[in-house]
Amino acid sequence: METAAPVLKLNYKRTFLIGFAFFGILLLWQVYDSWCPTFLTDIFARRMYGLSSAQLKASDPDKILNVQWIVGIIMACDNLAALILLPIFGALSDKTRTPIGKRMPYILTGTFVSAVAFPFIPLFFHRNNIAGMVAMMAVVLIFMMMYRNPAVALMPDITPKPLRARANGVINIMGYLGGAFATVLGIFLVLSNYINAPDAARSLWTIELPFLIASVLMVISALVLFFTVKENEVEAEMREQLELGEALAAVETPIDDDKPMSKANRQMLLAILGAEFLWFMSDNALTTYIGNYVIYYLNAASSATMILTILGGLASVIGFATAGSVADRIGRKYTISCGLALTFLGLVIACFVTPTGVVTGANGEYAFPKMLFLVWALKGLGMAFVHNCSFPMVVELCSSNRIGRFTGYYYAASMSAQTITPVLLGLVLNATMAWRTLTVYAAALTALSFLVFTTRVKNIRARKVENAHGLEALGDD
Repeated sequence: METAAPVLKLNYKRTFLIGFAFFGILLLWQVYDSWCPTFLTDIFARRMYGLSSAQLKASDPDKILNVQWIVGIIMACDNLAALILLPIFGALSDKTRTPIGKRMPYILTGTFVSAVAFPFIPLFFHRNNIAGMVAMMAVVLIFMMMYRNPAVALMPDITPKPLRARANGVINIMGYLGGAFATVLGIFLVLSNYINAPDAARSLWTIELPFLIASVLMVISALVLFFTVKENEVEAEMREQLELGEALAAVETPIDDDKPMSKANRQMLLAILGAEFLWFMSDNALTTYIGNYVIYYLNAASSATMILTILGGLASVIGFATAGSVADRIGRKYTISCGLALTFLGLVIACFVTPTGVVTGANGEYAFPKMLFLVWALKGLGMAFVHNCSFPMVVELCSSNRIGRFTGYYYAASMSAQTITPVLLGLVLNATMAWRTLTVYAAALTALSFLVFTTRVKNIRARKVENAHGLEALGDD
């Protein structure tokens, strides 16, 4: 007689509310990544050549490439701080005990300080004050690191291990809604209009509004999380389900806090983190330089970058909505492998994209190459599969007492990649003097990541579980 599958309960309503933390994170990062590299390019062009980036693009476009290595260093310094701080805040929050929970104090403090500092970045840029701008970027990053690790660790804190891939899909969809909102702002507040305008015609509000709106929405999202998810109460309520999930975990050897990590589990962890480092090297290269690639290489309006991001976000939402179910059927390893293969295919296509040469914009911008829409759809879907399953695989290898620390390991791998890749790619762009290097670089690193992951990570399947259905999955109330 076949034994019935254990029943675990994923509370979708609560998972959705936890996702408000990730909504704020990706909203801020989308604004940060879309605007700050171009701010830096423009301000360094003025310092080095006495001309704005728009004037350089018209007179000597190669000099724009000459400043990318400095842009890369500034962006990498931010990530270097994150590499140090994320594991620290993760380990600290594991040991914190307060009436509002162990993660919530870090989430609230990080959110409010970041939200206050964020609008000063475009203000200092507008005043051509590079020291002030970089200082505000540093403040935002430090306090976002205080926020980010505990916010991400909150989901596995209260979700049984076999259900974390599904829960991570909900969390990531909420995050991408935040990113999509920031992208819509970029369509209406076109950065290239500010960059290409004469100094006297530059309107501060064109670049200030996205930062102000992001700050306000970050605070609102943190308050929604705080007032709807009582961390200590939920953790006590979920104790039995978490213990059952621990017994059903997809690991080679059981987790025991009283013993050192087993050799098999350690090798699994290192292989996942190694592959993750490589795919973030690729992905962050694109997110850091895509705005400059569109403006200075394709000579298209910056709003095209935002449309790309929306398309990639829609594809990502589809990926996040389906990745958990796919992983239940074929395993997390093969789900991630399929995602990397799709991403690689898209980036290979991107290697053959060139400027259209067809003038359509008021400032002489070219029509946007339509092939890039296919590229971003493939990349969005593929990387959604990757991100949805990779974080649950890492925290699968630890007990509930070390989730913050292992979340720190996950982000240490991603942030070390994001520390190295802007500098490395900036130097490569400076050496090759060819913007097409961006897509070749990203495709090569994705292929290497696929090779490491498929050959070094085992596909360990959790025992089949039955999730609660209908209204029960939405919560007791």
